[in-house]
Formats: sequence, C-alpha cells, structure tokens
Amino acid sequence: MTDGFSLPGGVTPSGSLPGVVARVRDLADRLGVPHAEVFDVPRLTVASGVPEEVVRDLLTGRTGGEPDLQARFLLRFDLLRRTRLKPNGRRWTQQEIADGAGMSRQQAGALINGDRRPTMEHCAAIQRFFGVHAGFLTAEDADALVSALQVTEQELLQWAAAQDRAVPPAPPAPPATAPGADPGNPSRDAMDDALEQLLQNHGVRGIAWRAAQLPTDKHRDKVTEWLDMLLESVKPPHGPTEP
Repeated sequence: MTDGFSLPGGVTPSGSLPGVVARVRDLADRLGVPHAEVFDVPRLTVASGVPEEVVRDLLTGRTGGEPDLQARFLLRFDLLRRTRLKPNGRRWTQQEIADGAGMSRQQAGALINGDRRPTMEHCAAIQRFFGVHAGFLTAEDADALVSALQVTEQELLQWAAAQDRAVPPAPPAPPATAPGADPGNPSRDAMDDALEQLLQNHGVRGIAWRAAQLPTDKHRDKVTEWLDMLLESVKPPHGPTEP
C-alpha cells in the first residue's frame, strides 16, 4: 500500500453529541416534528457518512470502536459512490471521478480499492466532486454525526422563526366553474387544488421538512415553485392606505 500524508479528522464541530441531540429533540417537540423524522437513521447516514448501526449506537449514547483513517475513508468513499448519483440515477464511473477530481484513473481506482492511502489533496478533490463538506471523508464518527445534526438544528430553528411570523392559512380554492376561473387552463386550477390539499394535510412546516429530505436540488426547486405559488395566492389585497 502506498503511503500518503497524515490526515486530520476535519474541522471539529462545536458542541458535544449529547448536547446537540438534546437541542434537536427539544426543537422537534416544540414544533411538533416526530423524532423519527429528525433522527431518521438512513438520512443521517447519507448526510454524515457514518454507518447506520453506528448512528443508532451514538444516538443512544453507546460508543464502539472507531475505525482507523483508511477504513473510514473507504467506507465513506463507497457511500458517496452509492448515494451521490448522476442525474440519470447511475453511479459515477472511476474515469468520471478521476476526471472531476483531477487525478488519473489509476489513482482513483487505487483509492477506491484501498491500494493507496489518500492524501489531504485527494480527499479535498473527492469531496468537491461529490459536493460534500470538508472533512466528510475523514472526520471521526461522533464529529461527523454532530455536523449532520447541526444542519437539522439550523433548519428547525429557521422553521421556528417562521412559525413566529406565520402566514394565515389560505382560503379554499374556488371550483373550476366559479366566476374568474380559467377554463382554458385546467392544469393551473388543478394545481391550486392540490396545493390547498397539501397545505391542509401537512402545513407549511411539514411541507418544508419533507422538501429538505428530497434527494436532489431539482426536486427541492419544484417544491419551492409550489410554495411560491401558494404564498402568492394568499397575499392580502393592496387597498388604499389610510391618511
């Protein structure tokens, strides 16, 4: 095995794991978000690179043996290849990874197979290629899970702030035959009905939470378009201002 440079574990996130878990749990309780959603183990594995069984142990306060750097790198590199897919749903090839990370195909193959130890430059290039944060491939398990949970914590804090300035619920959408309906554009009327039903079923916070768990930016952008349409439909009319 070819030696590489010694690698740090990445930037250590602020806060201990038990503290972050407690804060996320409290926020979820305040917002009415089920614990099963904020502590969804498969999602946290994808976000942190930590294996599911280790995530479960860490969330319940159990600790196991920490894999060495090489084993950790191989596990997380394999997870990236399985979960960060091309737009067509297929895995990136060794050649595509090599080209995107600025290395030869032989170098990429040796890293994937564990025949070569990664350098800091290798890790940084691979992390950039797959669009994950610095330290994803090298951070210790507890630190990696803290980083993933802190993202969830920030999302919950944002939703809590939005709840404090909540928008009034939208009035029921008129039927397609009502005055002012556009019979020539039934798809828009149907979409209005679908948005109203979605709001009634889940609320804005529930929609936003589910959107954050979608696999690609393309899916999340579509939800954003729907929410923009919904917010536009509930804007109060602008009448004359009082003198």
